[in-house]
Amino acid sequence: MIPPVPFSNEILRFLDRHHFGRLTPRAALIDMDGTLYDSMPNHTKAWYRLMTEAGVACTPEEFYLYEGRTGASTINALFQRAFGREATDEEIESLYRLKTEYFRELPPVKPMPGAADMLNTLKETGIQRVLVTGSGQRSLIDRITADFPGIFNEDKIITSRDVTHGKPHPEPFIKAMQLAHVRPSQAIVIENAPLGVEAGDRSGAFTIGVTTGPIPREALEEAGAAIVFSSMPELARLLPSLLLSILTVTKEV
Repeated sequence: MIPPVPFSNEILRFLDRHHFGRLTPRAALIDMDGTLYDSMPNHTKAWYRLMTEAGVACTPEEFYLYEGRTGASTINALFQRAFGREATDEEIESLYRLKTEYFRELPPVKPMPGAADMLNTLKETGIQRVLVTGSGQRSLIDRITADFPGIFNEDKIITSRDVTHGKPHPEPFIKAMQLAHVRPSQAIVIENAPLGVEAGDRSGAFTIGVTTGPIPREALEEAGAAIVFSSMPELARLLPSLLLSILTVTKEV
């Protein structure tokens, strides 16, 4: 008896939903905060401090749900809720600059356990790597080359400054595909937040969710993740098998 192909059910469901016959991954479009770096606790503290001082009633935990939004989008969403209006361009610039300062005052964040192994597997299998972050803060973006040497090229990075619409809009991942010269059926997305997962799925890429914080796996599944792993080390360990299965499983269309 031939053993079943690992992850075949998840892959077939994705193929059926997106009307693809098969996947041929050539590029991985990878989130940064909460995926490559264990940075979300610091981001939530900085955002909570900023918005509380600005007179916006909020909780630290809610900022995990905003992960992937651009800074301007986050500020506007909270201003609409608290004051019934969007922030001015001057307010956005001033507030985001202050939020960046608050983030830098906190202890330096560390790379996510398992992230380097995951990235090295992608490199060894010849899959391009494109960084796709909703952040515009250089404090972490500038660390990428040192923390993950040989993984990302300077011309393969999409930040909030490169897009008009941030996650959950698919634009960041569509632009990343354009940088990598691939189609949706040739791309995989690796994300840890519902808004990022939604953006990846809407772009047509095979989107992998990873639970690296307090957001439950069900939220990633509901956002459109084709498959969800319980941690980055688990993804790193099973990624070779997943990639092989993705190349193996096909569906009539």
